[in-house]
Amino acid sequence: MRNLAVSDFLDYIRSEKGLSPHTIEAYERDIGVFLTFIQKKSWAEITSETILSFLSYLHGQSYASSTVCRMLISVKVFFRFLKKEKEISVDLGRYFETPKIWQLVPEVLSIEEVDLLLAQPKQDNFVGARDKAILELLYATGMRASELCQLRICDVSDTFVKVKGKGKKERVIPVGKQAISAIDHYLVHFRTEVLEEHAPLFISQKGKPLSRLVVWSRVKMYVGLAGLAKEVSPHTLRHSFATHLLENGADLRLIQDMLGHVDIGTTDRYTHVTGNRLKTAFTAFHPRP
Repeated sequence: MRNLAVSDFLDYIRSEKGLSPHTIEAYERDIGVFLTFIQKKSWAEITSETILSFLSYLHGQSYASSTVCRMLISVKVFFRFLKKEKEISVDLGRYFETPKIWQLVPEVLSIEEVDLLLAQPKQDNFVGARDKAILELLYATGMRASELCQLRICDVSDTFVKVKGKGKKERVIPVGKQAISAIDHYLVHFRTEVLEEHAPLFISQKGKPLSRLVVWSRVKMYVGLAGLAKEVSPHTLRHSFATHLLENGADLRLIQDMLGHVDIGTTDRYTHVTGNRLKTAFTAFHPRP
């Protein structure tokens, strides 16, 4: 029964959450370590003390803090799924907050890597022009892939884009000339139908609105063409957008508004990224590091 629950969980995060194969493999590994730890206990026998013991076990095995953090997140998501499927009556994972000291630093591209990635789509056909506009817009605004897929033609002006984020909250994000130019090229040269203002901005060759999975797969393809060794997804462009703004002096509150974060603490993790880069630069170039 436990193996069936894990299989159902993996199917759920694969089909309904649209996670990458790499992320799904990480979840499967982490849940496997947890199941090995609890041995043959049934779900009903597991308590919050069991999870605490699991975390203590991981620390005792000298796992890195970031790994312990990730495993805790995996267990929390798994228990949330078990509660949703009525396998358990109480979601034990909700009692555990991920300590800030364990927060994972997001993957970020350098400006040179972003330029290389954005140069990959060829704008001489429908797909290439559309994908160029998608990549430019993701980096120019820091919007989520799900938000991009909901955009209508009327949501984009010459200087701003209107985004509907989590909780259907709308926000307006400034957008640069390069992204607008790519969007104009795509619309003028390759959207041959009569354009209505409420029509989806980005569509497939069959005229259907794009899904997050399609956007994810297109980004992955161009990452391969660019020869980037990092694990890159549409969200990486969001992280890079925020980090590059912060590094160039943008106010954290403004970045929070553009990203659509309710809590400034969520945006604050980008200060860790820039802090790490400053430390690396100091170690590399200071005569007495």
